[in-house]
Amino acid sequence: MRAFGTDFAVPPGYLNTPSVGIPPAPVAEAVAESVERWRTGATRPGEFDPYVARSRAGFARLLGVDAERVAIGASASQLVANVAAALPAGTRVLAAEGDFTSVTFPFAANPGVTVTEVPLERLAGRVEGHDVVAVSVVQSADGRIADLPALRAAAEAAGAAVLLDATQAVGWLPLDVAWADWVVAAGYKWLLSPRGSAWLYVRPDAHERTRPVAANWYAGEDPWTTVYGLPLRLAGDARAFDLSPVWLAQVGAAAALEYLDGVDLAQVRAHNTGLADALLEKLGLPPRGTAIVSLDADPGRLASAGIAASVRGGRVRVGFHLYNTVDDVERVLHAFE
Repeated sequence: MRAFGTDFAVPPGYLNTPSVGIPPAPVAEAVAESVERWRTGATRPGEFDPYVARSRAGFARLLGVDAERVAIGASASQLVANVAAALPAGTRVLAAEGDFTSVTFPFAANPGVTVTEVPLERLAGRVEGHDVVAVSVVQSADGRIADLPALRAAAEAAGAAVLLDATQAVGWLPLDVAWADWVVAAGYKWLLSPRGSAWLYVRPDAHERTRPVAANWYAGEDPWTTVYGLPLRLAGDARAFDLSPVWLAQVGAAAALEYLDGVDLAQVRAHNTGLADALLEKLGLPPRGTAIVSLDADPGRLASAGIAASVRGGRVRVGFHLYNTVDDVERVLHAFE
């Protein structure tokens, strides 16, 4: 099918973007070409540096930040660990109850840190008395959206730092998050990139409060001169927190993020939430203005109807992205008949 100016091979009833996004044809083709170069012995390590630079810049544009403030990695939790491991003993972290564990586990794994969970709707009202707030912009299980303006105001009033996980948001939800201390996201969902691509925005004044827990050659000022020997010589910007790139993932991410940069995310949001809210309305449920819908439904019945979805928190989770249509809504409704 063709959607938002490009081609997708997405099958009817595919509503599993919150788990795995489907790449546009040019993204899949770029990865396939790189695999062919690898298969035929034509690959050279240095050829992937431009792809890393392109994906880094693409993520920065989506967030409206400078590319030198973005680190690359392979997963959200690896990048969150750079923040969590740097927290001193006695740090009090506030998190949303039931949030994705890649957000909370890195903090809970620091023995000197206390993590308190509260319902998402009460998060902003509980910031006082905490040093750090860590939360997903959009909840993975059910698509609830954090009240970012309220959180920002509360954090600034309390002097608390904020880490946002935008994995379930960036790519469909226009974001204004440069105010946060850190913003992390994995690429293989709404960013339509291969698994193994992730990014971390580090606000300049948060740099010294971030620890390169996986310091490696690629985090050097010039990676090809930091391959051997001490002393430690990391980049002066957020590249100090880079992980050695997953090459094929970065090839796909470079193409995917450049495609998304040319798409009007306001239109994508309207498209996605329009389909999600249409489904809720036809099921007699109130609209929620999010691309992710959590349903009390029989997973087997939906699967038999040709719907690709996930089960999260005991409920069926479906997600609508730019390649979904009203036919997908009707397919879900038929499964309820």
